[in-house]
Amino acid sequence: MKLHEFQAKRRMESFGLPVLKGAVIDSVQSVAGALAPLGPGPWVLKAQIHAGGRGKAGGVRVVRTVDEAKSFVSGLLDRPLVTHQTGPEGLMVRSLIAEPAVTVKRELYAAVAINRKTGRPTLIVSGEGGVDIETLAATSPEKIIRVEVDPWRGLDAFQARDVAFAVGLGGDLLRDSVRFFQNLVKLFLESDAGLVEVNPLGILSEKGGGGLPGGECLPGGECLLLAMDAKMTIDDNAAFRQGDLLKGADTADLSEAERRAAAVGISYIRLDGSIGCLVNGAGLAMATMDIIKLHGGDPANFLDVGGGASVTQVTEAFKIILSDPRVRVVLVNIFGGIMKCDVIAEGIVQAVKTTGLDRPLVVRLEGNRVQEGRAVLAASGLQMTSATDLADAAQKAVALAGGRS
Repeated sequence: MKLHEFQAKRRMESFGLPVLKGAVIDSVQSVAGALAPLGPGPWVLKAQIHAGGRGKAGGVRVVRTVDEAKSFVSGLLDRPLVTHQTGPEGLMVRSLIAEPAVTVKRELYAAVAINRKTGRPTLIVSGEGGVDIETLAATSPEKIIRVEVDPWRGLDAFQARDVAFAVGLGGDLLRDSVRFFQNLVKLFLESDAGLVEVNPLGILSEKGGGGLPGGECLPGGECLLLAMDAKMTIDDNAAFRQGDLLKGADTADLSEAERRAAAVGISYIRLDGSIGCLVNGAGLAMATMDIIKLHGGDPANFLDVGGGASVTQVTEAFKIILSDPRVRVVLVNIFGGIMKCDVIAEGIVQAVKTTGLDRPLVVRLEGNRVQEGRAVLAASGLQMTSATDLADAAQKAVALAGGRS
């Protein structure tokens, strides 16, 4: 689950990370009231969408008057903002954040993410931040510092000092940066986050006295560093621990099908093809989509019912696939391990009885209780095409779909 910038900053503030006092704007009428507590201006207004690249796309602006702010807000609210991360359709802007404009001496980059190779949290820091961080990562990877973190201890002080020295932060900045990096990692771990990113991390001053016009970084204190932007994603599986945090998350960009999938605990992403895929396991889903493409077809979705789905979850998954009018063929590819093939089969039969089946169905079952699963399907009388292996299933599905969508 993704948090908006203003939500991420409030969470950061609770962990002692320096952020600006800001206000959320959700209508033109609320502009003047939102800006008044932030000082006389200028102010920075930023569109709140779940994507990067807002600045280059026109979603960020420094304004000097209330009228200028109103004009900018009017041009963005309730309209899609297209960035390099949104696709051509863009994402709808439903709110903006307003903050005092500040001048920084230098911009850095700081983030915590999971290293997929080791399974450990990793602090990622660069002495160069800002809008071109992706280019820097591609052209000068040696400028990006990575430190793996013990998930039980967090980031040790000596590790934080090493990172600070590596990006040229000494003197008074050393003290503040060590605290910043340690608290950023603490925020990541205690929030069950998948990503915490600050880009840019601004240096306000190189020694004490780095106060801010129009407010302070934290109530009652000054700071040398400032989290000027913030991005956070929270692991959906941690909802039972992070209920309050996820309760305020904006799900307006989710489709109806994605909401239905989330409600029953399955993963669904709509794609542009014509072959609906029902699989168990993210790896198998990726392999299924790849082999469909290899044989000349296009997947219509990524749908993973997981390793221990119930009949109810499988039924809902099947209904979601059939609700997409672009789906010409449904391909069920199940490798039973924890998941039992007969549970999948019962879910398919129940879904078809409820919704009907007006499109070809290709089924490949293998693994745990496969014979029982095949028996359930055979006894149901469903019209379907059986496949012996993954390649056979993909070839048959592509043929029934008529190739590329």
